[in-house]
Amino acid sequence: MRSIDAEALYHALADQLRAAYGQTLAADDGAVLAGIYSGGVWLAERLAKDLNAPSFGVVNVALHRDDYAKKGLHSQARPTDLPFDVNGRRIILIDDVLSTGRTVRAAINELYDYGRPAAIELAVLADRGGREMPVAARFVGATVELQANENLVLSRQESGAFEFTTETRAH
Repeated sequence: MRSIDAEALYHALADQLRAAYGQTLAADDGAVLAGIYSGGVWLAERLAKDLNAPSFGVVNVALHRDDYAKKGLHSQARPTDLPFDVNGRRIILIDDVLSTGRTVRAAINELYDYGRPAAIELAVLADRGGREMPVAARFVGATVELQANENLVLSRQESGAFEFTTETRAH
């Protein structure tokens, strides 16, 4: 197991969003934050605070996952909660790790259940490659190289700081 500096990745991601949207992500400019449960929600919550956004949304992808029949609903998952109208909005969809693209596809499907956004831009803390869907992030903290049998796991410390560790999956 190794550690990756998630705080440095977070600051790089926040800087990219500031460069694109300024110091404040105001509600009237049409751009809103929506985090994918769970790591993306942690990031959206902190980004909303750091970018002075009035709120952020939570996107639960469970019902749109292509492995739903196998995994079912996570018992502690928060339901989708979007405190803004999706129609005509620019949504910055946030997740901790981008890999195959299947979670992002499920999140987009979930967002469209609530309306038709003007645009969806993807922001991720780490891109580990391995795409199975045509998905790319506009904002990326860093590209991280991992072995095929490794997972990148985000945790949030009591202080609010983020930490990435790698876990090896059994074959």
